[in-house]
Amino acid sequence: MSATARRADPPPTRRELAEFLRSRRRQVDPRVAGLSAGGARRTPGLRREEVALLSGVSHTWYTWLEQGRDIRPSRQVVDALARTLRMSPAEHEYVLRLAGHGGATAAGSADGLPGHVQRLLDALGHSPAYAITADWSIVGWNRAYERLYPGVAAVPGGERNLLWLVFTDPAVRRLLADWAGDSRRFLTQFRAEVGPRLADPGVVDLVARLEAASPHFRAGWASHDVDRFSSAERRFEHPEVGTLLLEHHQLTPADAPGLQLVVYTAVEGSDAAERLTALAG
Repeated sequence: MSATARRADPPPTRRELAEFLRSRRRQVDPRVAGLSAGGARRTPGLRREEVALLSGVSHTWYTWLEQGRDIRPSRQVVDALARTLRMSPAEHEYVLRLAGHGGATAAGSADGLPGHVQRLLDALGHSPAYAITADWSIVGWNRAYERLYPGVAAVPGGERNLLWLVFTDPAVRRLLADWAGDSRRFLTQFRAEVGPRLADPGVVDLVARLEAASPHFRAGWASHDVDRFSSAERRFEHPEVGTLLLEHHQLTPADAPGLQLVVYTAVEGSDAAERLTALAG
């Protein structure tokens, strides 16, 4: 660390790291961390000096981190902070990326969808599937997805962003059986992916528009919660065929790393396959 570290407006990634550490610190019960809960505490969670002590760093240096100073913590220090602050695996990975360790998600965007990727989507038949860029703009889909969510083809290209549609399109809200939980999950995964790129103009604009349009998004974004994607069962309520139990998958083509493919398949043992066939007409 350098004694010449200066106070200045921190860059977005440093500011996010500072705010994220503060938010996690306030969520740790001192008793869980092995500290006495006695004595008056003006704010919940751990004090800065307690985090510093438990993590093996100086109080001043940790304070600089929470101030967004331009200092680079080592991976070992980040690991120690993650243990002290009881971070989940997704939060640990997120803070490592914010601190400049580990590979960030590819920031590339697709200039149109490669033909072979569209052919792959089409080959999935009755399984709804779509492709998104690093900022979650939807750039391609198959007929099954258009039948599941007809609005994808009607929405203007500039608004065809997965996160924007989840929080602003009433049709998506009706389609998602657990909209409150699903939208929160989308938000935490999006933040985990774009954290190192919060200064990108497209991300800045999207977040600002969502904060203005959705109180639910605004509250979720302010929490600084992050999570990693995991394949799992999702439930949809479609106006034509009723309840659909689908398994949610996500993958990245090796030759198109700026894209993510999202695929929904029928849950084994359910009648979703028959319902998807009926939806296909």
